[in-house]
Amino acid sequence: MQQVNSVKHSDASQVVASIQGLNKSFSNKQALCDVELQIKSNQVLAILGSNGAGKTTLINTLLGRLKIDSGEISIFSSQPGSLAVKQQTGAMLQVASLPETLKIREHIQLFQSYYPNPMDYQKVIAYAGLESLQERFSKKLSGGEKQRLLFALSICGNPKLLFLDEPSVGMDLSARQSLWKAIRDLKNQGTAIVLTTHYLEEADSLADEIVLLKQGAIIQRGTNEQIKACVSSTTIRFTTPSYPIDFNSVAYLISHDVSGKYTAIQTNELNQTLISLLTKYPELEDLSVSRAGLEEAFLELNKDQLAQSKTGKSVINKGEAA
Repeated sequence: MQQVNSVKHSDASQVVASIQGLNKSFSNKQALCDVELQIKSNQVLAILGSNGAGKTTLINTLLGRLKIDSGEISIFSSQPGSLAVKQQTGAMLQVASLPETLKIREHIQLFQSYYPNPMDYQKVIAYAGLESLQERFSKKLSGGEKQRLLFALSICGNPKLLFLDEPSVGMDLSARQSLWKAIRDLKNQGTAIVLTTHYLEEADSLADEIVLLKQGAIIQRGTNEQIKACVSSTTIRFTTPSYPIDFNSVAYLISHDVSGKYTAIQTNELNQTLISLLTKYPELEDLSVSRAGLEEAFLELNKDQLAQSKTGKSVINKGEAA
């Protein structure tokens, strides 16, 4: 596996949570395997993985909702689930139910009362984009509006550590953009944020560091650019010509795909492939070049890990532990 360099953290960042050798199993099936992480202030840590990779299990162990089998977790120098940690932590989880007979305003005020130093009410409302919905009962909320309320409740305590488990599910584009702005603002104020998401665009936009989980193990970590750099291929895209192209004659071509009016080819030797392609077909139009994005890297790294596991090789890069 390609080595990813250590992520460079801001000097102002401090470790708020440390996870060492974390293991968790359910009915003899390992859900987390020797996980090692540090969570730092002023940063967004995105934890990515397919369904069943262990993302939600990891968050639940950090919240003290699940007992670990082995390893150590320290959050604010205390144990997960302790009162000292709860008073400084917020969480927005995938599965949550709310009393339907309370208004948004009442929900927020109730949650504020749980914390010694709650966030200002107007600030909570503004971050969640709920200014016009304060008097609406929660049973009247759409899926996206409920997500915004759950986000508001997660920040009521003015948390120093915030867990967001698939926070933008069900939100429209405008609400999602507002959520991203709020997350960036909270990070810039010093909050450590742990984000899980299936929207890779969301992780690409928000994360300072990305961790890829596969079957409970960390298979790669690094900045967005470092993760993308693990995939060496580049895509060349152009308008599909009216005549056939002999793809077998194009140097260093990995694959090709014709979709509608466009053709896309992948290569790991951009210059040689461009020379080969344009020498044979100099009249190609609308040609563009793009490096692999986070989605391509995510798919490639998961594929590499699966191949390695079949050969019995280690899938965890110990040298990458933070």
